[in-house]
Amino acid sequence: MTGGGKSAKRPKKAKQEPLFGEAYERDARMLPVIGQQKDIRYYSSFAKNILNGPETTGMGFWSINPYVGCAFGCAYCYARYAHRYVMERVAADDRMEDALTERYEAMPPWLAFERNIFVKQNAPEVLARTLRQGGDRYLSLLDGETIVIGTATDPYQPAERRFRVTRRILEVLADHPGLKVCIISKSPLITRDIDILSRINRISSLTIHISLITLHRDLARRLEPRSPTPEARVRALGRLREAGIDAGINCMPVLPGITDNPSDLDALVKRVAEAGATYVGACALRLQSTARKRYLPFIAQEFPHLEERYRNTYASDSNAGKNYRDGLSRFFDKLCMKYHVASSSRMRDNDEGDEAQYERPTPSDQLQLPFPASVS
Repeated sequence: MTGGGKSAKRPKKAKQEPLFGEAYERDARMLPVIGQQKDIRYYSSFAKNILNGPETTGMGFWSINPYVGCAFGCAYCYARYAHRYVMERVAADDRMEDALTERYEAMPPWLAFERNIFVKQNAPEVLARTLRQGGDRYLSLLDGETIVIGTATDPYQPAERRFRVTRRILEVLADHPGLKVCIISKSPLITRDIDILSRINRISSLTIHISLITLHRDLARRLEPRSPTPEARVRALGRLREAGIDAGINCMPVLPGITDNPSDLDALVKRVAEAGATYVGACALRLQSTARKRYLPFIAQEFPHLEERYRNTYASDSNAGKNYRDGLSRFFDKLCMKYHVASSSRMRDNDEGDEAQYERPTPSDQLQLPFPASVS
């Protein structure tokens, strides 16, 4: 108290300046560029969690994605939405270096997904902590729940050759017996890790899903510009089977009017059965909002005669029509019986890794499979 009875004013607290200056502090927050390949940049991303449970994904399994974004650039990819969320979070946290900010603002989201790849370099260490013996997640997995690697982006995309995040994740899983592990990829790079895959196969249940939607090399190049050739994928399937690893084919998605020719599908199933595939699974294309923004303009450019039919078919639903999907399932079941390979064509629509969706009424103007009446 002062003589006049008023309380003494407290001195204002001095504003604490950044220790090394604001510019340094901002630079320290930036996602570091850890690699560049032609028009693709790779950024180091710190993962707080790597094992996402069913309650988070809305799917009936646990998922691991070592990378965000994918350089393969498949026109039909359903996972582009995940990349947009990551980019938005990085922007909101002011963690974008100037070059990334420019790319983020200049590129449409579908292209940014292919050109800006986030690498979860600490993912193996995070997974090792998550799977500590006796932990709740580990006990759930021992109870029979499945870990699926590669639900959103390919774990063996070109980045893996350099950063080896997927391989180090497998090394962690190889130290934990009694698991159910599934890997989805379209890259023969997976055969690099046959040594670790064989270790996992001895102590856990392991299944490899090789993605292959056509045997035609030129068509594959149009649909999946930077993906490995169909021949390379079939050879990878053969090598995995020779190593005694359960491996089959995901013919997903089947693209109406493009990859659904009956003779082509017959040749595909015949070829992969000869290579030792333990199953063949198929489902028709689904178009969520982000994938639609890439795929429909692609159709208009590359397959203009199909543009109107696609827009009508997917006008009010992300699924192709029920008749189409049922006909596709019946046809694949018959093909698999013909070539003595198990069929998974009646998998739920979301089993290609997409989020579950309730089925809504299908529009009347549907694409029709060019199947003869005898198989419908």
